[in-house]
Amino acid sequence: MALPYNHHYKLSLSSLFSGKPNSSRLQPICCLQCNSSVSSSPFTEKHSLQRYLRDRWVYDNNQQLSLNNDDHAASCSIPPDTDSIRVNDIALQLPELRKLLQVLKHKRESCGGQVSRNGPGNVFLVGTGPGDPDLLTVKAVRVIQNADLLLYDRLVSNAVLDLVGPDARLLYVGKTAGYHSRTQEEIHELLLSFAEAGATVVRLKGGDPLVFGRGGEEMDFLQQQGIQVKVIPGITAASGIAAELGIPLTHRGVANSVRFLTGHSRKGGTDPLFVAENAADPDSTLVVYMGLSTLPSLALKLIHHGLPPDTPAAAVERGTTPQQRMVFAEVKDLADKIKMAELVSPTLIIIGKVVALSPFWRQSLKEESCLVEA
Repeated sequence: MALPYNHHYKLSLSSLFSGKPNSSRLQPICCLQCNSSVSSSPFTEKHSLQRYLRDRWVYDNNQQLSLNNDDHAASCSIPPDTDSIRVNDIALQLPELRKLLQVLKHKRESCGGQVSRNGPGNVFLVGTGPGDPDLLTVKAVRVIQNADLLLYDRLVSNAVLDLVGPDARLLYVGKTAGYHSRTQEEIHELLLSFAEAGATVVRLKGGDPLVFGRGGEEMDFLQQQGIQVKVIPGITAASGIAAELGIPLTHRGVANSVRFLTGHSRKGGTDPLFVAENAADPDSTLVVYMGLSTLPSLALKLIHHGLPPDTPAAAVERGTTPQQRMVFAEVKDLADKIKMAELVSPTLIIIGKVVALSPFWRQSLKEESCLVEA
C-alpha cells in the first residue's frame, strides 16, 4: 500500500534550498570533522578526508573547505557527534546546491522549452554490491558514468566511486551509528528537487537497493510526486560475501531455505528487533545484516528457540574488499570470537550448517586444532 504524502513535510523542508544560512556562525569544515585515520577503510567513513575531497565542490568553491594542505587536514580534531555538526555541514553546502539546481534547470531549458514541458528527470536507485567494483552490473556502470548528480551512502566503496564520470557531482548522504549526515526526509527532498530540475539523479546504495536499503521508501515517495524511478539491482551482501567464502546459501540435504534478518535494535539497544522461532530452523541459513551489537542477544535467542549451539557460523568484515577479515566459530562462541578479533562495521553474519562447506571453515578447524596441541 502506498504511503500518504505529507504536504507539510514538503513545505517544511523547502527551506533546504530557500533558507539563508547565517554565515557568521558557520565553522570551516576542515577544522570541524576531517580525519585521515579512517583512510584505510574501503568505504566512505563519516569523518574521512576522502569524503570531503570528493565532495569539495559543494562547499562554496572551497572557501569553507581548506584542504589544500593535506597535513593540516590530517591533523584536524574530531569533536563529539552532535546535531549542530550536521546542521553546520548542510548549511555550508546550501549555496553550491542552489547553484547546481539553477545550472541544471538552465541546461534543460536550453535544450528546448521549459523544464515543465520536457518533464522531470529520472532517478535511478543503483545497487553497488558489497564493495568489489567488479561485481557491478554493466547497466549500473553505464548509469553511474552518465549521471548529473549522485547521492551516495557510506557503504558504496571508494573503488566504485572512482567510476563516476568527470562532469558529475557527488554528494555524501550516508548514515552510521550516532551520525546521520542527512535524515531520510532530507534525502527524499534532494532527490525530488534535482529530479524536478530535469537532472539525471543516481542514488547509490551498497548491496541491493531494495534489501535493507530503504530504497522502497525512496521509490514510493518519488513515484507519488510523479517522478519516474528505475531500480538497478545489485548483488546483496549475503550473496556476494557468501560466494567469496565458498558458502552456498542453500544446499540440497543441508539447507532448504535462506532468511535475511536485520540485526538492528530499537533505539540503538542490544536486543534485535525480531527473532521468530522459525528463524532458528537448523535446516535453514540465517544471514544477519547490521548485527554486530545485537549478536550476543540474537545467538542466545536462537539457541533458546532450538538452534543447536554448535551450529557453524561466520562473521565477515568488509567482505569482497582488500580489507576483508573473517571469523569462523560455532554460534555459541561467535560473539566472543568477534570481540577478540575486534571486527567493525560493516560485518555480515552467516549462521547455518552450510558454513561448514566453506574451505575456510575447515581451515579454521585445523588452526584451532594446532593451537590446542601447542
